[in-house]
Amino acid sequence: MAPSAIATTSSTASAASLSAEYSDTITFYLNGTRVVLDDVDPEATLLEYLRGIGLTGTKLGCSEGGCGACTLVLSGFNPTTRKIYHASINACLAPLVAIDGKHVITVEGIGNVSRPHPAQERIAKGNGSQCGFCTPGIVMSLYSTLRNKADSKEELTEEEIEEGFDGNLCRCTGYRSILNAAQTFATTGRKTEVGANGGCGREGGCCMENGNGGGCGGQREVDGGPAKRFTPPGFIDYDPDTELIFPPQLKKHEFKPLAFGNKRKKWFRPVTLEQLLEIKAAFPQAKIIGGSTETQIEIKFKAVQYPVSVYVADIPELRQYEFREDSLEVGANVTLTDLEHLALKAQEKFGEKRGQVFAAVHKQLRYFAGRQIRNVGTPAGNLVTASPISDLNPVLMAADAVLVARSRENTMELPMREFFQGYRKTSLPAEAVLVSIKIPATRERGEFFRAYKQAKRKDDDIAIVTAALRVRVDEEGVVEEARLVYGGMAPMTVAAKRAGEFLKGRKLAELETLEGTMSALSRDFDLGFGVPGGMASYRKSLALGFFYRFYHDAMKEFAGGERDEEAVEEIEREISTGTEDQEAAAAYMQEIVGKSNPHVAALKQTTGEAQYTDDIPPARNELYGCLVLSARAHAKLLSVDFSPALDISGVVDYIDKNDMPSSAANHWGAPHFEEVFFAEEEVHTAGQVIGMVVATSAARAAEGARAVRVEYEELPAIFTMEEAIEKESFYKFFREIKKGDPEGAFEKCDYTFTGVARMGGQEHFYLETNASIAIPKPEDGEMEIWSSTQNPNEAQVYASQVLGVQSNKVVVKVKRMGGGFGGKESRSVPLSSYCALAAKKTRRPVRCMLTREEDMLTSGQRHPFLGRWKVGVNKDGKIQALDLDVFNNGGWSWDLSAAVCERAMTHSDGCYLIPNIHVRGRICKTNTVSNTAFRGFGGPQGMFIAESYMSEVADRLGMPAEQFREINLYRPLEETHFNQPLTDWHVPLMYKQLQEECDYASRREAIAKFNASHKWRKRGLALIPTKFGISFTALWFNQAGALVHIYHDGSVLVAHGGTEMGQGLHTKMTQIAAQALHVPFESVYISETATNTVANASATAASASSDLNGYAIHNACQQLNARLQPYRERLGPKATMKELAHAAYFDRVNLSAQGFYKTPEIGYVWGENKGKMFFYFTQGVTAAEVEVDTLTGSWTCLRADIKMDVGQSINPAIDYGQIQGAFIQGLGLFTMEESLWLRNGPMKGSLATRGPGNYKIPGFRDIPQVFNVSLLKDVEWKDLRTIQRSRGVGEPPLFMGSAVFFAIRDALKAARKQYGVGATVGSDDKEDGLLRLESPATVERIRLACKDEIVERVRVSAKEGEKSFFIAI
Repeated sequence: MAPSAIATTSSTASAASLSAEYSDTITFYLNGTRVVLDDVDPEATLLEYLRGIGLTGTKLGCSEGGCGACTLVLSGFNPTTRKIYHASINACLAPLVAIDGKHVITVEGIGNVSRPHPAQERIAKGNGSQCGFCTPGIVMSLYSTLRNKADSKEELTEEEIEEGFDGNLCRCTGYRSILNAAQTFATTGRKTEVGANGGCGREGGCCMENGNGGGCGGQREVDGGPAKRFTPPGFIDYDPDTELIFPPQLKKHEFKPLAFGNKRKKWFRPVTLEQLLEIKAAFPQAKIIGGSTETQIEIKFKAVQYPVSVYVADIPELRQYEFREDSLEVGANVTLTDLEHLALKAQEKFGEKRGQVFAAVHKQLRYFAGRQIRNVGTPAGNLVTASPISDLNPVLMAADAVLVARSRENTMELPMREFFQGYRKTSLPAEAVLVSIKIPATRERGEFFRAYKQAKRKDDDIAIVTAALRVRVDEEGVVEEARLVYGGMAPMTVAAKRAGEFLKGRKLAELETLEGTMSALSRDFDLGFGVPGGMASYRKSLALGFFYRFYHDAMKEFAGGERDEEAVEEIEREISTGTEDQEAAAAYMQEIVGKSNPHVAALKQTTGEAQYTDDIPPARNELYGCLVLSARAHAKLLSVDFSPALDISGVVDYIDKNDMPSSAANHWGAPHFEEVFFAEEEVHTAGQVIGMVVATSAARAAEGARAVRVEYEELPAIFTMEEAIEKESFYKFFREIKKGDPEGAFEKCDYTFTGVARMGGQEHFYLETNASIAIPKPEDGEMEIWSSTQNPNEAQVYASQVLGVQSNKVVVKVKRMGGGFGGKESRSVPLSSYCALAAKKTRRPVRCMLTREEDMLTSGQRHPFLGRWKVGVNKDGKIQALDLDVFNNGGWSWDLSAAVCERAMTHSDGCYLIPNIHVRGRICKTNTVSNTAFRGFGGPQGMFIAESYMSEVADRLGMPAEQFREINLYRPLEETHFNQPLTDWHVPLMYKQLQEECDYASRREAIAKFNASHKWRKRGLALIPTKFGISFTALWFNQAGALVHIYHDGSVLVAHGGTEMGQGLHTKMTQIAAQALHVPFESVYISETATNTVANASATAASASSDLNGYAIHNACQQLNARLQPYRERLGPKATMKELAHAAYFDRVNLSAQGFYKTPEIGYVWGENKGKMFFYFTQGVTAAEVEVDTLTGSWTCLRADIKMDVGQSINPAIDYGQIQGAFIQGLGLFTMEESLWLRNGPMKGSLATRGPGNYKIPGFRDIPQVFNVSLLKDVEWKDLRTIQRSRGVGEPPLFMGSAVFFAIRDALKAARKQYGVGATVGSDDKEDGLLRLESPATVERIRLACKDEIVERVRVSAKEGEKSFFIAI
């Protein structure tokens, strides 16, 4: 927890000078019902209020407005537009004071399962909800778009629908299905059918349906023009006239000044400027709050306390605007959404030339945060927070805007060029407030203005560097004035002084002017290697690159100079489209199995009725826990003083290692039991748990945790794999696989090449963080635990251990999870154990849901991997030998690192036959988070190493990578390096089919032509296969149990050991049971997963849960069918299950059955290299095409085509969702998701990327522009003996996302080639131009891999002793 920071204002300061009469009552409407609050908690957010009264459909995902899970709609009168506006907002940031006089609409207010809103129904039935935790927020963003567009009577475009989601994240679906559903509401352009025959719904027929084939990539045009609103067949019509009306009483609502609070915090809500100035005079240090987008983050994450806060969003005077002859003056508190619209309006008024500054404002705001933030955020807030990476401030500064400020006594004008005084410091007097901003128009002639931004992700991302560049020239083209303003290059927004001075008086069109300005910029921004924020070389390249782009854009305007026109255009993506082959299952579809049923809980999820762990209503007398975490990466614990926490009102108790029943009980983690629940003598990572504070509320528990005093003696820490290898810091683990004679093969082969493959980790970023509730029972030490865990059995085992009771006294239950991806397999166990121990000690129920920050600090990530390889290959391209050392970064404890390393080793061959191979695996012991299971479990890392050496060796041979891959592909029945024959092997077939279907060869030729004619734009194409072994590598986990009950009314209740985390497991299991028992799908129900219905269940992991639990259910159903067979014969084939059950019951036949299944044949022996490792392999092939802007490192995926062999699909819709979601998660892993640690400062050794603000997962507009998925069909699966002959599909497609990485690599090779940089064919020269690209291929790595003259002049080298600001472990 962060230490407390208290602002200096005292809430007891006299308010006697305030002349207005202040009310303490808030009046608003909630889902159409009037609500009056006269006892308002001043510290509560709107989200906390709503969840506290039982409206739990609105979720908590991050507490910083970065994920959109808490999105709802706040309707109110907008004083800027003078219209009712339905604003999508982040409830986690909104203070309660913001809702006075407004209409709050939550997901529960627009529909329910019985009567869903069309948006809820279409997303549910269109397979747009998997785990469902993000879904209510996505529904409400769509609802906001629909309401506002309906009110405006304008056409709704697909672009507007897609843009409406820019503040929402989803970790499961891959977004394609959500967009398909949402775009059916568009009234212009292409129409999308939801759940139709896999086609895109294009008017006139989809090319995938009418036989033309090829996908939308070859037909990029869309039908334009106005069209009627389109309703897919079988769906509810959308009629805007049936929406919740804006309450007429609110139109008459009188906004009165408000004042309420307690001794800790006081709120004021003035409604006039004069009232605000009075308050500011009485409380000069009061916190002025407009949108609360920054303030709430300071409160939540920095523990800043503002005793007096003033909410100013309801002051109409601050939200007006006025067009003047040569400027626009806007109220400082207009929302950023309104400023967007005003910028467009200004462009219309002033025209293209004079409106350049407003075009720049609009462009920057378009990519500023998400719509929810822009709906409440204000330019005043942007200015006074003085962020050095602001998107908007450079534009205002370059435009020479003037800020108007007022105090009680004075009105003052503050020039933007003098406003920023230092890091987070401005020239605004303490007693003054910003009132308006005067933005001058540009000149009709001789002036040029542009703005730029580069971030890790295009949409809703914090900038790395921003720039606003303006030049003014005379009739001769001589520069009269130059304002080159940058953010992200200094501790505050700054103008490049040397460059500006150099430009003045010079003729712009001369090349010497460009060269001299670039040199001056290099001096202006002479960043050191260890500069705060890191990325010194990249940031300098952006500063120069932006000016280079600006200069050549200006040359188009001011003719006479040489132009590099290609440098001008930035990458812009088109609306995403895509296809699915819905006929893939036609050959084997049964009455229920093989059909594309939507997720069984989808409608509950879209309506907010689906219950997650923290949605369970609080029990009487319930307590809340908050973890006390280590602030050091490695240190001795000298003392822990929790007494200050116990002095805080509401804090009830504290638990740590001393509350364990024994010393042994504090140890967990089979098979070594070396990890501790609570730290003992030492802490081994920043974020290790020291204790837990329990209190009467989550806020008081957090305050108590911050109050615990911990003294440390720091010890040396290790972070990276390279450090661990150098210092030989390893866990006691070594594995090897050896086949053939690698040493002899290396001597005989034509070439031997060596290299290193490195890839970083990945945060799970499930939208629901870890949560648990422990409820003690009054007898025999019993405990009931609800947990968001993939592993209820292990949660039960360790809860019984810390409680000192037998496992039969502990029941662990899981209703569903809001995502898991492996992160809740083992790392969920400590939290449920802490809650259980606290519940036992206090004898009261204890609940804890981790904050996003706590979850990221404590739950571990995907393991970073390092592979040092040597490959022997002949001139014909056939690989002869591989020698490979594999290292993973295990972190501070064992966890599952050994099994992850083993799987990586077994997948390090990729899909390629290597007759002689020696692979060795080690685990690095470091002081980082304890890395853990993550979708793929080492498989993607092993295959990434394989595809890395395949790519680099292909370059060394001078051979196209796809040809080299094809030469070496396994053939059917050939054996892997662990001696397992490949049966039902279809990768070569899919490799051929996909190339034909996506027109790979002609696209390769087109890309070669494109790259030859473009300097700053390069395209790349990659074709990547995958095979993923399905089984737990630990033999004993390959078992499952199930319990099936048939009731008198013919309904069926199924319990199995698997947990539902969005992957559709319960849906598939319901289908299997319904098919097996010959009952309707609707007759089967799965309530929850619980340890008292199915004991000793394996974790839901390894993509084996459908196989294992499906056969266990099938086994139970077979028993029941055998018992019911006499009654089927007696009552006839048309007898219903109700009739059969009645007859059997009266004959005293058992209508319950326990099923069991264990995977046959498997059992590999390490060392001997014998036995069957995996039951089968799921396979696939992906082609991806990208376009890269080499001037900035930005890129877009133009197209991705995926073909997967999932056997006979139990539910194609579920499988397509898994494939799309896994692919996008893999795209994130390999291109943008980067975990970084801080090297120095007060948080030295801590994780820096601990929330959506600085850890970026893919968003809606990061998916391929054309996204096609198909399943292999028309083949025979002779050896596949799984349930329904299906294959596991959860993990295998994730590695397909690497196709985008290798397509980027392909594009970068072309970029380097034009500067004569490339691999030396036939040589293993370490100093040549071979492209060695590390994963993830971030925009920084992409740009720095280029070899153009700009990037070469800005490379920053470390001086002696200098190290980077961040650590990439």
